[in-house]
Amino acid sequence: MGLFGNKADPTKSAALKAAIGALVDPHSGESLATAQAVERAEVRGDQAEVDIVLDYPAAGWEDELVGLVQQVARTVEGVRDTKVTVAFVSPLGSQLQGKAMPGVRNIIAVASGKGGVGKSTTSVNLALALAAEGARVGLLDADIYGPSQPKMLGVRQEPEIQDDRSMKPVMAHGLQTMSIGYLVEDDTAMIWRGPMVTSALMQLLNDTRWDQLDYLIIDMPPGTGDIQITLAQKVPVAGSVIVTTPQDIALLDARKAISMFEKVNVPVLGIVENMALHVCSNCGHIEHIFGAGGGARLAADNQVELLGSLPLDLNIRTDVDEGLPTVVRAPDSPIARAYRETARRLAAALGRSQRTGVQDHGPLITIEE
Repeated sequence: MGLFGNKADPTKSAALKAAIGALVDPHSGESLATAQAVERAEVRGDQAEVDIVLDYPAAGWEDELVGLVQQVARTVEGVRDTKVTVAFVSPLGSQLQGKAMPGVRNIIAVASGKGGVGKSTTSVNLALALAAEGARVGLLDADIYGPSQPKMLGVRQEPEIQDDRSMKPVMAHGLQTMSIGYLVEDDTAMIWRGPMVTSALMQLLNDTRWDQLDYLIIDMPPGTGDIQITLAQKVPVAGSVIVTTPQDIALLDARKAISMFEKVNVPVLGIVENMALHVCSNCGHIEHIFGAGGGARLAADNQVELLGSLPLDLNIRTDVDEGLPTVVRAPDSPIARAYRETARRLAAALGRSQRTGVQDHGPLITIEE
């Protein structure tokens, strides 16, 4: 067609960009235009060329997104073919707070108000899900008294000490990981007072040479004590996630965790409802063993997003007990797909938080009686 024929048509290109920008992203709840995700949209002759840049990893949604863009592009007069590229660039949530951590773009704390809600299992599967979606991910086990990630990841080795006395993260299923559990025997009780615990945590965090992570997931211990306050004071946490079950008692403590993060000025990105329902393996009957709708009510009451509802399933428990979390052991299973959908919503919520300026400064500690 010659050089002239390959020039972009400004009128058709504008129509194309507007049409694609109107598409609503199901993970962020925003239009692609609002999310500033349409990097380029041009019509050259009978071909549309579109570049989409998301601020969260979405490998599992990419094919569907490309199909939607192609469908919209065909509505523009004269377009017969569409070339679509989809890229992911993680935000700089933890790099923008004045005390950035080398090698880490975003730190996300996964917390709960009480133990027993499956927070650690959720943490490891969400970390693996983010990696499966295309991100570089690390996982820090912040539970000094009861580290569980080495067992869940099926890894038992000491980290390599480098010349500067820093530690290389232990690789597990593609994740960069660190835990006090790599440094002590399984049956060793950590009989430490609060200052020793927080000092150990900061050493694990700062002395590990994280390598160009998009996300560092911190599996927090339950409660709202020393470790949580130390992280808020000294670590540039970009956002937090609260894990709960639908049970009223768990919801009560989850509200305390939300309140704590609000007081230290760390955005709560959303709620993950764990053990939301059980499907009988024999008859398929669905039962809400711990109650129904609790996570949705908690999210609505606190004006945050319900990122996902995960089932109570025997396989989830046996998988982590055997060191192969479900996202790794059964990547095509409905449970793994649920974790990946939840992970996309989590990362999208972080991207939206950064774009809308929810947190422009570092955490500010306030104490209220």
